[in-house]
Amino acid sequence: MEAPAAPHSPADPVSVEITVTSPEQMRELGRRLAKLLRAGDLVMLSGELGAGKTTLTRGLGEGLGVRGAVTSPTFVIARVHPSLGDGPPLVHVDAYRLSGGLDEMEDLDLDVSLPDSLIVVEWGEGKVEELTDERLQVLIHRAVGDTTDEVRHVTVTGIGERWAAVDLGILTA
Repeated sequence: MEAPAAPHSPADPVSVEITVTSPEQMRELGRRLAKLLRAGDLVMLSGELGAGKTTLTRGLGEGLGVRGAVTSPTFVIARVHPSLGDGPPLVHVDAYRLSGGLDEMEDLDLDVSLPDSLIVVEWGEGKVEELTDERLQVLIHRAVGDTTDEVRHVTVTGIGERWAAVDLGILTA
């Protein structure tokens, strides 16, 4: 006789996997994801160089209706894109060049911005998790090496109470 399954705790991570086959599909995923986001959300993007992190963020910006072209903030570290409507500003951070953990990130005052903004951090693992117990982690995996393969496998994981009741399945539509 099998033991009953343990009840799902609201704090347990929830995940969805999506296959993306073109940059336009990655932008569309960003536009769909934007519908789930609100002020105070932290989104961490992970993946190899060229995986599509900035392309996804560009779609987020389009879906949120923010001002300014969303481009990689590699050299400026962070860019703020104010909302053209009544939504939150998008703070786009590229932590690739930051070697320190949260200490170095504190110079950006992300903890101050978080309640009123939507913060998207590329390369944030080990650097921004302490900002909040509730975050959305997006891992983009692509084939590496000399390839023109556009296929990406995206895993979106919601961590914390904020994401327990969110249906991430709508991202696969």
